[in-house]
Amino acid sequence: MRAQNRKPHFDVTAGLVWDKGRVLITKRPKGSHLEGLWEFPGGKKEDDEGLEDCMEREMEEELGLRVRAEEVLLTVHHEYQTKVISLHVFNCTSLEGEPRALQSQEIRWVDPKDLKRFSFPPPDMKVIEFLIPSQAS
Repeated sequence: MRAQNRKPHFDVTAGLVWDKGRVLITKRPKGSHLEGLWEFPGGKKEDDEGLEDCMEREMEEELGLRVRAEEVLLTVHHEYQTKVISLHVFNCTSLEGEPRALQSQEIRWVDPKDLKRFSFPPPDMKVIEFLIPSQAS
């Protein structure tokens, strides 16, 4: 048996914040895991918090935006070389504030049909596929 090869598992949240048909995306800052890739804003759940609390905390910490995490739209499981994540994706209702790049990250409002023009990590690509399903020819 190779139990020592078990990778750590992390629950991570991502939020879909909408404005005039566009969705908010952020660029991962320098020095972070997967730096330079775009993502839906969110972050890693702390041991003592629920997923909704994590989503709301991360939005406030990263973007100065107060949101209410609504329903989980989907959960994406992904295995990286050194860890496994479960990405829990929420629809979020904006309650207060305008998004600001509080962690020096770039932020953009993007039409969903344009999301494939940006480079995203594999779990976020699954979210994009969910948002804009491929059209069968």
